[in-house]
Formats: sequence, structure tokens, C-alpha cells
Amino acid sequence: MALNRNTLFNQLFTNFLKINNEVEAVIVSDQDGLIIAGETREDIDLELVSILTAVVNPVIERFRKEFSYKKFGTANFDTENNRILFISITELITLSLVIENLGSIDRIAPYAYFLAEKVAQILFASNDDLIEVSIPKFEYKTEGQSYQIGLESGGVYRFKFIIIGEHEVGKTSIVRRFVEGRFLADYRTTIGLNVLTHNFEFFGNEISLFLWDIGAQQYFKRYRKIYYKGAQAAFIVFDLTNRESFYNIRNWYDELNEFKEHDISIVIVGNKQDLEQERKVDYDEAVDLAEMLSEEYNKKISYIETSALTGENIEEAFGLVSYHYIMLSKIFEENKFRDLILADINSILESKASLILTFISNSYANNPCLILLKDINDLGTPSKKEKKGRETYNYKNGLILESYNFDTMKIVNSDGIFIIFDAIQRDTIDPAWNNIILKVVKNLEDNKAISIGIKTKENVNWSKMMGEFDFYTKLEERNISYFIFKINSESRLELYEHISTMLNTIKNL
Repeated sequence: MALNRNTLFNQLFTNFLKINNEVEAVIVSDQDGLIIAGETREDIDLELVSILTAVVNPVIERFRKEFSYKKFGTANFDTENNRILFISITELITLSLVIENLGSIDRIAPYAYFLAEKVAQILFASNDDLIEVSIPKFEYKTEGQSYQIGLESGGVYRFKFIIIGEHEVGKTSIVRRFVEGRFLADYRTTIGLNVLTHNFEFFGNEISLFLWDIGAQQYFKRYRKIYYKGAQAAFIVFDLTNRESFYNIRNWYDELNEFKEHDISIVIVGNKQDLEQERKVDYDEAVDLAEMLSEEYNKKISYIETSALTGENIEEAFGLVSYHYIMLSKIFEENKFRDLILADINSILESKASLILTFISNSYANNPCLILLKDINDLGTPSKKEKKGRETYNYKNGLILESYNFDTMKIVNSDGIFIIFDAIQRDTIDPAWNNIILKVVKNLEDNKAISIGIKTKENVNWSKMMGEFDFYTKLEERNISYFIFKINSESRLELYEHISTMLNTIKNL
């Protein structure tokens, strides 16, 4: 399908102006000031802007000479009513931003460099190139991850990874190989910043990666601090055929260490592995550097070799770091739930002498909800009593955890009941389960709570299974709160959430 550049420019500029209220016009023009593409706010004359940019072209030429990369330059110019920021896309094409006279160049510049890179992509794109025209917000910290449910059941995660390193080491080619599955043959220096997103499935989890391919220009360093914000991982790329790029790894690490907000995963990437005959950096030498930096900064730094041309190790590089952060996310969420549960327990015990939670399953020693609560170290060390088919844990703060098998259960003064049934090998309920629930209801006081978890297969007919229970009327007659939830696997976080729900219900009864 033919690439519609006009549509892409329109979408890109519209998105840009929505975020940058101080910008009145965006113009892409040639050396004679003729408009290639543009967008303005209302009451702004596009032709006048084009004339204005043409008038100050000599200013741009003067600034260009100050840069080692003659094909790229930037300048700003103040008129009586406006400020104009120029970024040269090529020697002949310029991006101009017309800004309110009190507008902040420093605030807008990071967006402008990003916009310049996107303009260049649209201008020189092939019909099958992927071009994303969304604009990230640089002022706000990018959220590290968006967690939904546990790793075992599948989750949705969002990560920001930055890719840095010297010119021509293959940063953009690595990103494009990963996102588009193809090698970018034509080299073009990234003007300032390119952001691509890639969604993929990893061990049953949905991963959204935001890959920030950051330009290497020295004068651009002041803005890289803004782009580093909120990153979970950094890939420092060097060229295996270029020792100078290898020597500069430490400079990039030092800059990253200076600008980063928190500890992040760092991977050193030796690219162009396919050019074995031209290799200038041995594998062991690069591993030694990674280990030396790890020891020096007391932080694990990994090393991997890739080929953007063949795709070697590209998926592995991003996938393994994603997995690492999935696991960190899981630990983080578990700790949050533990803190909430501990706070709920303490809140309940402020108004009563004891809190009794009863757990019932086919194996009292392996009830997953009980195991999670016992793992909360801040509750203290309980005293334990164990009899046939039963165990009890008494905590100094008044918390009592009781666990029973189905045939040994005993309900005395319980505040909340957790019942777990195993239907992994079943499509229907066991008729005995109704009797177990009714027995619990009979011995439970009014204004208490029951949580019923059922382990099931993924494709079970849940509605049909729920219709086979007949205890609902009895619970409603007794004014007992109840919850029924499906457990497709023993997801720790899902169970933590149900424990938290139970405790909140007890607090409000």
C-alpha cells in the first residue's frame, strides 16, 4: 500500500500541537522557503510563516557551520511577536516552529527534536515502513509498569527501554529489526529521538515496550536527561568492528549514571556480530568490561552480542530484560498487597480483641491463602498447634489462623471463612461441595463473610458451574457476605487480592 505522507504529517503535527500549546505553527520547508508540509493554530497565516522562515535561512546556515555534522543544525531566532526554533532535517530541508513570544524554548526543544526525527522518517520512508506519530509527554515521569494480574495467569506490562551509544553502531537498526522484523539498509543519523512501541506475548503475558532510540550528538546531551526519565532498562550499544565505540561505553555509562532517577537494568550490546572478519573487539574483552563495571558500581551489568542484519539475539536481548521486570513487578505488587493486608489486620484488631480467619480445603497444610498470610513476616512469629486434619496459628496481636480438611472442619467464632475447591479435572461441581458450604453457613454467625475459590480449567463453563450450587438463598437469609472467584492457576497476587477483599468486608460488617 502506498505511503500517504500528507496524512502522516497531518496526524503528527496535530498530535504535536495538542501537547505544545505555546507553539503556533509547524512548518517543513525547503531552502527557498517553500512549504513541504505544515500545520497552524487558528488565525495563523501559513504563507507568512513560510516567508518568515525563508528570511532567516542565513541565520540557520551560520549555526550549521558550528556543528561537526554539517547536515544537521539548530538555531532559534526572536522576532517582535514570536520566537522561531529551526532544526535542519537535511542541508535543504528545515523544520520551523513558530512559538509565542513568551514560550519556553527549553521546554519545547525536546519535543522539537523528536518531531524532527519523525519528519525525517516520513520524508524518506519506503511504502512498507512503520511510522508511529504519537507524541510522548516528556514532563511527566513515564510509569514503570502497568500491572494487572500475576505472571502465572498472564498479565499486561508496559516498559520503557532506552537505547544509547555512539553514531553508526546500529541502534536504530536493532530497534527496527525487533519492531518490524527487518533490517534497515540505508543509514541515517537519528536527529534527536525516535520512539517506537512493540507489543508481543511473553510466557503468556502481554508486553508493551516503549523503545527510545536516543541520538548521540554531543550538543544534544542536555535533553537526554529528560528522555532518560522513567526508564526501566538501558541498552548501551557499540560496534564490534569499531574499537572507539567500545572505548566510549564508559562515557555513556557515566552519563546514564548521572542522569538516571533510580537503579535500572543495564545491558551492553555488541552489535554487528555478523561481521566476524572485521571484528575489533573480542567477546571475552567485552565481558570483562561488563564485569569490571559491575564490580566498580556494585550493579550487575549484562553483555550480549547481536546482529541487526540477521536478527541474532535481538529478541533475546529485549525479551530477557522484560522477563526480569515482570518478576520485579510481581514482587513489587506482592509487597504492596502484604502492606495493605497487614494494615487491614491491625485496623480490625484496634476495635476487637481477636481476628479469627478459617481456611478449609482438601489439604489443610497446603491451603494457598493460609500460606500467603503466614509469609507476611511483619505479623510476627505465631505459636502453632497441629492435630489430625487441622492446624492453628496464634499471633501475639490477636490474629488466629485456623486451617482444616473438609472432613475435620470446625467453625467457632470465625470472622471470615476461606473455602477452596479443586475442579481442575472437572467440568461440573462435586455435589458434596454444596453440603460443605451449607455446613459452614449453619455454624457461622450472622454478619460474617465467606470467600469461595474454585480452581478450574481455562475453558470451563463458569456460568454453568455456578448454577450447580444451591447455597445462595441460605447465605442471603443469614445476612452473610460471600464471594466466589475462579482460580485458573494458583496466582499469588490474585489470592492476595481476595484476602484483602475479605478483610475489608470484615472491617465494614
